[in-house]
Amino acid sequence: MSERTYSLLGLWPIIDRWKKLVGTALGLAFVVSLLVALLLPNIYSSTAVFFPTNPQSTDPDRIVDGEKLELENRAEDLDRVITIGESQPIADLMIRRFDLYNHYGVGQPGEAKADDAVLREFSDNLRIVHNERDAIELTFEDTDKQLAARMANTMVQVIDSVNQQLTLENRRNVLGLFRQRYDFLNTEFERSRRQLVQARRRYGIFNEEMQSRYLAREIIEVESKLRQAEGGSGNAGALRRALRGLTRADGGNVVNLEHYTQGLDSIKMFTARLEDLQQRLVKARGDYEIADVAIRGKLSSLYVVQKAYPAVRKSKPVRWLIVVGAVALTFILSVVLITLLELLRRTQRPVSLAAASRG
Repeated sequence: MSERTYSLLGLWPIIDRWKKLVGTALGLAFVVSLLVALLLPNIYSSTAVFFPTNPQSTDPDRIVDGEKLELENRAEDLDRVITIGESQPIADLMIRRFDLYNHYGVGQPGEAKADDAVLREFSDNLRIVHNERDAIELTFEDTDKQLAARMANTMVQVIDSVNQQLTLENRRNVLGLFRQRYDFLNTEFERSRRQLVQARRRYGIFNEEMQSRYLAREIIEVESKLRQAEGGSGNAGALRRALRGLTRADGGNVVNLEHYTQGLDSIKMFTARLEDLQQRLVKARGDYEIADVAIRGKLSSLYVVQKAYPAVRKSKPVRWLIVVGAVALTFILSVVLITLLELLRRTQRPVSLAAASRG
């Protein structure tokens, strides 16, 4: 016997015989799905778009060197931000801040069932994805459009805060190093300044240029007069004492050539040291102030491209799609059911005829 073939057109007689049952099922499906679709609340979604940055780019030592906060969309930065956003501590913080236990109507905090329900509801309404433009889209859904926007923006701020905490301790350590360097240079500067003052007092050197000219002029004049006096034209003894005072340390003069030459090298060394310390001290002070401002300023680790705004229209449910889908599914199930019933009848009819012929 050849096998019987079936086609979609062959189903039409079957559907026609069961049209009342199929029509009733489709009518019930339409009514029930319409009621369900109308009873479903409107869901609104708000999306914030941002780029993460490398936390190291906000370190004070890099800022001092003139580096700027740059977009570095590395895979680890993207993964880190998404992991932070999907972590349970962030979820617990948002649940407490917006009192989602009452908003979702799941019970009181502390109850195991309520805690699980509110966390599951929050996770279902949150979506954080890495889009094709290497940005992160954070979307939150809720029946309250204003609340959805506020929660999305707050989530971005919380993620930014936690992301900054990852390097905050290191940044504080760097600030401490800047402070230690400034304190050390300030102490060395004061010590070197005192040494320079002491050296000037010891050797009587207060103005190298003027004193060198003064000594040279006075020594030349006294020597010239001494030579004239030795020729019989003056008091040679007084001039010799004057010359000794100008050239010898034990001559009684505060400013004399011996002290001047002995102390000149020391004065130059202390002066160079003091100038070097002064330049380094000014730079260290500036570095410390910049680092302190950087930490106090709490530089953002995220570039927010688009803040979340209240949605203009609902995102779901699509009511017509629910009704159409329910009716189509009911029709398919009805056709399958009546086809199975027809096949069962056809297989039972030959059996009954054979039994009747034997009887």
